[in-house]
Amino acid sequence: MRSLLSTWVDNWRSPPPRAARVKWLAEWDYAHRGLHTPGTPENSPSAFAEAIGRGMGIECDVQRTADSGAVVFHDWELDRLTERKGPVEKLTVAELAKVGLKGNGDRIPSLERLLEQIGGRVPLLIEIKSRHDRRVRPLCLAVRRALEGYQGHHAVMSFDPRVSRWFSVHSPRTVRGLVVTEEGEKGVIGKAKRKLSLWQARPDFLAYDVRDLPSPFAAAQRKRGLPLLTWTVRSPELAQVAFENTDAPILEGEALL
Repeated sequence: MRSLLSTWVDNWRSPPPRAARVKWLAEWDYAHRGLHTPGTPENSPSAFAEAIGRGMGIECDVQRTADSGAVVFHDWELDRLTERKGPVEKLTVAELAKVGLKGNGDRIPSLERLLEQIGGRVPLLIEIKSRHDRRVRPLCLAVRRALEGYQGHHAVMSFDPRVSRWFSVHSPRTVRGLVVTEEGEKGVIGKAKRKLSLWQARPDFLAYDVRDLPSPFAAAQRKRGLPLLTWTVRSPELAQVAFENTDAPILEGEALL
């Protein structure tokens, strides 16, 4: 009875998507930040080209620039991945396009440039970076503008439930996901937080931390129609966990061999 009531409330607060809308999500394996290696930086044009060449979907990170654009870069600071230092958000798209990545000298791509590179050949998962303490609207707007007219399969996702909720209201045709980890929050409070995030986000799918699988919460959402992706699958052992519990893995490292 409790399970039925919980499902009813979830369906009311966060209705599952139409199956046809999200069917493609489960038809691909995804390369985490592209197919990167020590000589091919993550989130670089070369890493994305490698993924396309292997017929894999792509997962990337996007964050806001000083001129309210969207660039493909994971860290808040430039230091780890480039020879420059300082916050990404202090530079414009044009300035960041001149910054070389360590490893092969590729430049930091804008989201528009990445979409041009993919050209609809493989699907794209766009993780929208959020500090949670700031407004998400400017970056969501930049992503929506970049995606206008793009015909290839794509989806946005974020740890911040406000991102998925924003797209549900302002870009309802965009497939949207909630990124979830149970790390450090497996008790009652953590369970409550996951429910509240789900209801706020109203996502079409979940992208779940593979270290938390199998998970009753993830399984329940999958059962009621939300595709379940998982990250980051870095080994054959974790690939088996993904195969047994989810619809599609987001892979890197040894899991790709």
